[in-house]
Amino acid sequence: MVQRDLQIDWLKCFVSVVDAGSLSGATEEVHRSQSAVSMQIKKLEAAVGRQLLIRGPRHLELTADGQKLLGYARRLLDLHGEAKAAFHGEELTGRIRLGVPDDYAARYLTPVLKRFAPRHGGVEIELNCEQSSVLIPRVENGELDLALVSRDHARRGTFLFHEPLVWVGSPQFELWRRDPLPIAVYEAASLARRNAINSLALQGRRYKVVYNSSSLAGQFAAVESGLAIAVLTRCCIPEHLQILGREHGLGPVEPVEVAVYRSRASQNSKAVDRLRDLLIKTLKLSDRAYS
Repeated sequence: MVQRDLQIDWLKCFVSVVDAGSLSGATEEVHRSQSAVSMQIKKLEAAVGRQLLIRGPRHLELTADGQKLLGYARRLLDLHGEAKAAFHGEELTGRIRLGVPDDYAARYLTPVLKRFAPRHGGVEIELNCEQSSVLIPRVENGELDLALVSRDHARRGTFLFHEPLVWVGSPQFELWRRDPLPIAVYEAASLARRNAINSLALQGRRYKVVYNSSSLAGQFAAVESGLAIAVLTRCCIPEHLQILGREHGLGPVEPVEVAVYRSRASQNSKAVDRLRDLLIKTLKLSDRAYS
Protein backbone atom coordinates (compact mmCIF):
# COMPACT_ATOMS: atom_id res chain seq x y z
CA MET A 1 0.00 0.00 0.00
CA VAL A 2 1.40 3.38 -1.08
CA GLN A 3 1.50 5.89 1.78
CA ARG A 4 0.23 9.35 0.90
CA ASP A 5 1.75 12.59 2.17
CA LEU A 6 -0.32 14.63 4.59
CA GLN A 7 -1.17 17.93 2.93
CA ILE A 8 -0.99 21.15 4.94
CA ASP A 9 -4.49 22.15 3.80
CA TRP A 10 -5.93 18.88 5.11
CA LEU A 11 -4.25 19.33 8.48
CA LYS A 12 -5.37 22.95 8.68
CA CYS A 13 -8.98 21.96 8.08
CA PHE A 14 -8.71 19.15 10.61
CA VAL A 15 -7.36 21.40 13.38
CA SER A 16 -9.88 24.13 12.55
CA VAL A 17 -12.77 21.67 12.83
CA VAL A 18 -11.49 20.48 16.20
CA ASP A 19 -11.10 24.06 17.44
CA ALA A 20 -14.57 25.07 16.23
CA GLY A 21 -16.28 21.83 17.26
CA SER A 22 -18.07 21.51 13.91
CA LEU A 23 -17.56 21.55 10.15
CA SER A 24 -19.61 24.72 9.75
CA GLY A 25 -17.67 26.49 12.48
CA ALA A 26 -14.39 25.87 10.65
CA THR A 27 -15.47 27.43 7.36
CA GLU A 28 -14.60 31.02 8.29
CA GLU A 29 -11.17 30.05 9.63
CA VAL A 30 -10.07 28.18 6.48
CA HIS A 31 -12.11 30.25 3.97
CA ARG A 32 -13.78 27.19 2.45
CA SER A 33 -17.37 25.97 2.16
CA GLN A 34 -18.66 23.33 4.55
CA SER A 35 -18.68 20.72 1.80
CA ALA A 36 -15.07 21.57 0.92
CA VAL A 37 -14.03 21.24 4.58
CA SER A 38 -15.77 17.87 4.74
CA MET A 39 -13.92 16.74 1.63
CA GLN A 40 -10.56 17.78 3.09
CA ILE A 41 -11.25 15.74 6.23
CA LYS A 42 -12.19 12.72 4.12
CA LYS A 43 -8.93 13.04 2.15
CA LEU A 44 -6.96 13.20 5.40
CA GLU A 45 -8.74 10.15 6.80
CA ALA A 46 -8.05 8.28 3.56
CA ALA A 47 -4.37 9.23 3.74
CA VAL A 48 -3.93 7.95 7.31
CA GLY A 49 -6.32 5.04 6.81
CA ARG A 50 -8.21 5.81 10.03
CA GLN A 51 -11.40 7.54 11.10
CA LEU A 52 -10.50 10.77 12.86
CA LEU A 53 -13.84 12.34 13.75
CA ILE A 54 -17.28 11.08 14.69
CA ARG A 55 -20.45 13.12 14.80
CA GLY A 56 -21.67 13.45 18.39
CA PRO A 57 -25.11 14.62 19.59
CA ARG A 58 -23.93 18.24 19.90
CA HIS A 59 -20.62 18.49 18.07
CA LEU A 60 -17.92 16.47 16.36
CA GLU A 61 -15.75 14.32 18.59
CA LEU A 62 -12.25 13.00 18.12
CA THR A 63 -11.60 9.29 17.84
CA ALA A 64 -8.54 7.85 19.58
CA ASP A 65 -6.68 8.08 16.26
CA GLY A 66 -7.90 11.64 15.80
CA GLN A 67 -6.55 12.57 19.23
CA LYS A 68 -3.22 11.00 18.28
CA LEU A 69 -3.03 12.92 15.01
CA LEU A 70 -4.07 16.24 16.57
CA GLY A 71 -0.77 16.69 18.40
CA TYR A 72 1.24 15.98 15.25
CA ALA A 73 -1.01 18.26 13.19
CA ARG A 74 -0.53 21.21 15.54
CA ARG A 75 3.23 20.74 15.55
CA LEU A 76 3.38 20.53 11.76
CA LEU A 77 1.22 23.63 11.35
CA ASP A 78 3.30 25.51 13.91
CA LEU A 79 6.50 24.64 12.04
CA HIS A 80 4.87 25.56 8.74
CA GLY A 81 3.88 28.91 10.23
CA GLU A 82 7.42 29.51 11.50
CA ALA A 83 8.83 28.78 8.05
CA LYS A 84 6.45 31.24 6.39
CA ALA A 85 7.13 33.89 9.02
CA ALA A 86 10.88 33.51 8.52
CA PHE A 87 10.56 34.64 4.90
CA HIS A 88 7.34 36.62 4.71
CA GLY A 89 6.19 37.30 8.26
CA GLU A 90 6.34 40.39 10.40
CA GLU A 91 8.93 40.28 13.16
CA LEU A 92 7.15 41.04 16.43
CA THR A 93 9.01 42.76 19.25
CA GLY A 94 8.16 44.34 22.56
CA ARG A 95 6.95 43.21 25.96
CA ILE A 96 3.67 41.65 27.07
CA ARG A 97 2.68 41.96 30.73
CA LEU A 98 0.61 38.82 31.21
CA GLY A 99 -1.41 37.78 34.25
CA VAL A 100 -2.74 34.35 35.27
CA PRO A 101 -3.93 32.71 38.51
CA ASP A 102 -1.65 29.97 39.86
CA ASP A 103 -4.23 27.26 39.30
CA TYR A 104 -4.59 28.06 35.58
CA ALA A 105 -0.90 28.58 34.79
CA ALA A 106 0.36 25.04 34.25
CA ARG A 107 -2.83 23.53 32.82
CA TYR A 108 -3.86 26.27 30.41
CA LEU A 109 -1.08 28.81 29.92
CA THR A 110 1.88 26.46 29.41
CA PRO A 111 0.65 24.91 26.13
CA VAL A 112 -0.11 28.39 24.74
CA LEU A 113 3.34 29.76 25.56
CA LYS A 114 4.97 26.66 24.07
CA ARG A 115 3.36 27.57 20.76
CA PHE A 116 3.92 31.32 21.03
CA ALA A 117 7.58 31.48 22.12
CA PRO A 118 9.20 29.64 19.16
CA ARG A 119 7.39 31.88 16.68
CA HIS A 120 8.03 35.20 18.38
CA GLY A 121 11.43 35.15 20.04
CA GLY A 122 11.62 38.94 19.91
CA VAL A 123 8.71 39.32 22.35
CA GLU A 124 9.48 39.44 26.07
CA ILE A 125 6.74 38.09 28.35
CA GLU A 126 6.49 39.32 31.93
CA LEU A 127 4.33 36.82 33.84
CA ASN A 128 2.35 37.80 36.94
CA CYS A 129 0.69 35.00 38.96
CA GLU A 130 -2.08 36.35 41.21
CA GLN A 131 -5.76 35.76 41.94
CA SER A 132 -8.30 36.97 39.38
CA SER A 133 -9.65 39.51 41.87
CA VAL A 134 -6.20 41.15 41.79
CA LEU A 135 -5.52 40.70 38.07
CA ILE A 136 -8.76 42.27 36.84
CA PRO A 137 -8.16 45.76 38.32
CA ARG A 138 -4.53 45.61 37.18
CA VAL A 139 -5.73 45.06 33.59
CA GLU A 140 -8.27 47.86 33.95
CA ASN A 141 -5.69 50.40 35.07
CA GLY A 142 -3.14 49.35 32.42
CA GLU A 143 -0.61 47.67 34.71
CA LEU A 144 -1.16 44.42 32.78
CA ASP A 145 -1.78 44.03 29.06
CA LEU A 146 -3.56 40.69 29.12
CA ALA A 147 -4.83 38.20 31.70
CA LEU A 148 -6.52 34.82 31.91
CA VAL A 149 -9.13 35.27 34.65
CA SER A 150 -12.23 33.91 36.32
CA ARG A 151 -14.52 36.69 35.27
CA ASP A 152 -16.76 38.51 37.73
CA HIS A 153 -19.49 39.42 35.24
CA ALA A 154 -20.65 38.36 31.78
CA ARG A 155 -19.11 41.30 29.89
CA ARG A 156 -15.63 40.88 31.33
CA GLY A 157 -13.29 39.94 28.47
CA THR A 158 -13.79 37.15 25.94
CA PHE A 159 -15.37 33.99 27.35
CA LEU A 160 -13.36 30.80 26.85
CA PHE A 161 -14.86 27.99 28.93
CA HIS A 162 -16.41 26.98 32.24
CA GLU A 163 -14.01 25.69 34.88
CA PRO A 164 -15.57 23.36 37.51
CA LEU A 165 -15.11 24.11 41.20
CA VAL A 166 -14.94 21.09 43.52
CA TRP A 167 -14.70 20.35 47.23
CA VAL A 168 -11.29 18.94 48.12
CA GLY A 169 -10.00 17.19 51.22
CA SER A 170 -7.17 14.94 52.35
CA PRO A 171 -8.08 11.22 52.39
CA GLN A 172 -6.18 10.93 55.69
CA PHE A 173 -8.80 13.04 57.46
CA GLU A 174 -12.59 12.88 57.37
CA LEU A 175 -13.22 16.53 58.00
CA TRP A 176 -16.43 16.43 55.98
CA ARG A 177 -18.04 14.60 58.92
CA ARG A 178 -17.52 17.55 61.27
CA ASP A 179 -20.20 20.03 62.31
CA PRO A 180 -19.60 22.87 61.77
CA LEU A 181 -17.57 22.09 58.67
CA PRO A 182 -14.02 23.57 58.78
CA ILE A 183 -13.24 25.31 55.50
CA ALA A 184 -10.29 27.14 53.97
CA VAL A 185 -11.10 30.10 51.72
CA TYR A 186 -9.48 32.65 49.45
CA GLU A 187 -9.76 36.43 49.96
CA ALA A 188 -13.17 38.09 50.34
CA ALA A 189 -13.46 39.06 46.65
CA SER A 190 -12.77 35.52 45.40
CA LEU A 191 -15.42 33.82 43.24
CA ALA A 192 -14.38 30.42 44.60
CA ARG A 193 -15.03 31.65 48.15
CA ARG A 194 -18.40 33.15 47.23
CA ASN A 195 -19.53 30.04 45.36
CA ALA A 196 -18.39 27.73 48.16
CA ILE A 197 -20.33 29.63 50.81
CA ASN A 198 -23.39 29.85 48.53
CA SER A 199 -23.27 26.06 48.11
CA LEU A 200 -23.18 25.49 51.86
CA ALA A 201 -26.00 27.98 52.40
CA LEU A 202 -28.22 26.16 49.88
CA GLN A 203 -27.59 22.90 51.75
CA GLY A 204 -28.21 24.47 55.14
CA ARG A 205 -24.78 23.17 56.16
CA ARG A 206 -23.07 24.83 59.10
CA TYR A 207 -19.45 25.86 58.52
CA LYS A 208 -16.56 27.69 60.11
CA VAL A 209 -13.80 29.51 58.25
CA VAL A 210 -10.59 28.31 59.92
CA TYR A 211 -8.04 29.38 57.29
CA ASN A 212 -7.65 32.29 54.88
CA SER A 213 -5.04 32.41 52.13
CA SER A 214 -4.82 34.22 48.81
CA SER A 215 -2.40 31.64 47.39
CA LEU A 216 -3.02 28.18 45.94
CA ALA A 217 -0.07 26.83 47.93
CA GLY A 218 -1.73 28.08 51.11
CA GLN A 219 -4.97 26.30 50.24
CA PHE A 220 -3.10 23.06 49.59
CA ALA A 221 -1.29 23.40 52.92
CA ALA A 222 -4.57 23.76 54.82
CA VAL A 223 -6.08 20.71 53.13
CA GLU A 224 -3.01 18.49 53.32
CA SER A 225 -2.48 19.23 57.02
CA GLY A 226 -6.03 18.22 57.89
CA LEU A 227 -6.91 21.74 59.00
CA ALA A 228 -9.80 22.24 56.56
CA ILE A 229 -11.45 21.29 53.30
CA ALA A 230 -11.51 23.79 50.44
CA VAL A 231 -13.15 24.61 47.11
CA LEU A 232 -10.61 24.66 44.27
CA THR A 233 -10.62 24.59 40.49
CA ARG A 234 -10.67 21.01 39.24
CA CYS A 235 -7.77 21.62 36.84
CA CYS A 236 -5.31 22.06 39.71
CA ILE A 237 -6.20 19.13 42.00
CA PRO A 238 -3.19 16.84 42.63
CA GLU A 239 -3.73 13.09 42.73
CA HIS A 240 -3.04 12.78 46.47
CA LEU A 241 -6.05 14.92 47.38
CA GLN A 242 -9.65 13.69 47.35
CA ILE A 243 -12.54 15.30 45.50
CA LEU A 244 -15.59 15.32 47.79
CA GLY A 245 -19.20 15.17 46.62
CA ARG A 246 -22.74 14.23 47.56
CA GLU A 247 -21.62 10.97 49.15
CA HIS A 248 -19.75 13.14 51.65
CA GLY A 249 -22.73 15.38 52.29
CA LEU A 250 -21.42 18.18 50.06
CA GLY A 251 -23.47 19.59 47.20
CA PRO A 252 -22.19 20.94 43.88
CA VAL A 253 -20.45 24.29 43.55
CA GLU A 254 -21.24 26.70 40.71
CA PRO A 255 -18.40 26.72 38.14
CA VAL A 256 -16.52 29.86 37.13
CA GLU A 257 -16.33 31.40 33.68
CA VAL A 258 -12.77 31.68 32.39
CA ALA A 259 -12.04 34.56 30.03
CA VAL A 260 -9.14 36.38 28.43
CA TYR A 261 -9.20 40.04 29.46
CA ARG A 262 -7.25 42.78 27.68
CA SER A 263 -6.39 46.32 28.69
CA ARG A 264 -7.43 49.30 26.59
CA ALA A 265 -3.86 50.60 26.70
CA SER A 266 -2.61 47.56 24.75
CA GLN A 267 -5.03 47.88 21.83
CA ASN A 268 -2.29 49.02 19.43
CA SER A 269 0.13 46.22 20.32
CA LYS A 270 0.45 43.60 17.57
CA ALA A 271 2.30 41.30 19.97
CA VAL A 272 -0.65 41.38 22.39
CA ASP A 273 -2.98 40.83 19.41
CA ARG A 274 -1.10 37.67 18.51
CA LEU A 275 -0.98 36.21 22.02
CA ARG A 276 -4.64 37.00 22.70
CA ASP A 277 -5.68 35.33 19.45
CA LEU A 278 -3.61 32.26 20.31
CA LEU A 279 -5.15 32.03 23.78
CA ILE A 280 -8.63 32.13 22.28
CA LYS A 281 -7.83 29.67 19.51
CA THR A 282 -6.18 27.19 21.87
CA LEU A 283 -8.56 27.33 24.83
CA LYS A 284 -12.00 28.21 23.50
CA LEU A 285 -14.84 25.85 22.68
CA SER A 286 -14.17 22.17 22.13
CA ASP A 287 -10.38 22.06 22.41
CA ARG A 288 -10.46 21.37 26.14
CA ALA A 289 -12.83 18.44 25.66
CA TYR A 290 -10.15 16.61 23.73
CA SER A 291 -7.31 17.20 26.19
